[in-house]
Amino acid sequence: MAHPSILAFVLAGGKGERLFPLTAFRSKPSVPFGGRYRIADFVLSNLINSRIYSIYLLVQYKSQSLIEHVRQNWVLSPVIGSHFVTVVPPQMRMGPEWFQGTADAVFQNINLIREHNPHLVVVFGADHIYRMDIRQMVDFHLERDAYVSVAARPVPLSQASSFGVIISDGEKRIVGFQEKPKNPTPLPGDPQRAYVSMGNYIFNREVLLDSLAKAQRKKQHDFGAHVIPDLVETGKVFAYDFSTNCISGTMPHEETGYWRDVGTIKAFYDAHMDMLGESPVFQVHNRSWPIHPSVYEGPATSIMNGDIRKSIISDGVIIHKAKIRNSVIRSGVVIESNVSIEDCIIMDDVVIRKGSRLRRVIVDKLNVIRENEELGFNLEKNHFQCHIDSSGIAVVPKGGMMVKQPKR
Repeated sequence: MAHPSILAFVLAGGKGERLFPLTAFRSKPSVPFGGRYRIADFVLSNLINSRIYSIYLLVQYKSQSLIEHVRQNWVLSPVIGSHFVTVVPPQMRMGPEWFQGTADAVFQNINLIREHNPHLVVVFGADHIYRMDIRQMVDFHLERDAYVSVAARPVPLSQASSFGVIISDGEKRIVGFQEKPKNPTPLPGDPQRAYVSMGNYIFNREVLLDSLAKAQRKKQHDFGAHVIPDLVETGKVFAYDFSTNCISGTMPHEETGYWRDVGTIKAFYDAHMDMLGESPVFQVHNRSWPIHPSVYEGPATSIMNGDIRKSIISDGVIIHKAKIRNSVIRSGVVIESNVSIEDCIIMDDVVIRKGSRLRRVIVDKLNVIRENEELGFNLEKNHFQCHIDSSGIAVVPKGGMMVKQPKR
């Protein structure tokens, strides 16, 4: 099917308060993830891999880290004017207010839609870990002559109460919404599951422009709560079943329709564990659908002596002698002798001194873990050294145990 022109807005302004302290100095989409990525890299990679190259990234809270990341890693062809990833802070065209919600963020940049004049506008969030061929959703949208298509994920009824639930008919036409209902409405013909919204939308341009103008007059600022429910009565709003999205290179052992909102420390931690082992739930290495990583210009990893199992070791890591199990070690980490790391996430440019033992710990960037330190074994003792999440995961904030800042 021939595809029309598409303009993408990526909503990347989230505070990520439940991810504290990882969001103490950065927004949620900017939080490092996996061996070489940031959370926002997943939606940007999905767009680029889907041949959608005109992308505006709308930022807001603590955005400098993400701005620098995009500047260094997401430069598309300067020769082709329609190929770009451009960061857009709040323009405050309507007054001194920042973005008041998802719809307001796009409304404040409505001039960009008029300037590019696309046939379709894609509005996606930047907070999730997943692979998606967005062109398949575009085909679904065009085949149904939809005004709006909403990406939907079927989940067991027992889980649906934690999300915004979509009520649809047998043709996947949306007829209603339920916000975190106690008794979710199941899918037609599937009483055990319900559709939940992923917060990803495709709009026809004119429908979006008209809807944003109406919402602004009503002082309504959110797509999921206001704009899309107001369009349901047109009969032209459809739910795209994300579980039908096919990605080349997906392995049989991977979870079908893998999608994670890494909005809490536990969810963030669990998503990292999903990538480990011989048969991971989410296989990050997929040559057919790559997640484009940060550029690292340092040396290769060097391992002098180590017992490493079910772990991801990134570039520029130096391991003198260590036992590492079920862990993710990001770039530039130095691990000295007789160190034990188990079920951990160690972010960039951390130094772990000799004799240290870590278990179920997230260490943010630019830290030095002291010699013979023990973290994660006695949480009551560690309470004064790091943040203890309600899940029992210890988090060392960025620079939280610095002795001397290592060179980047």
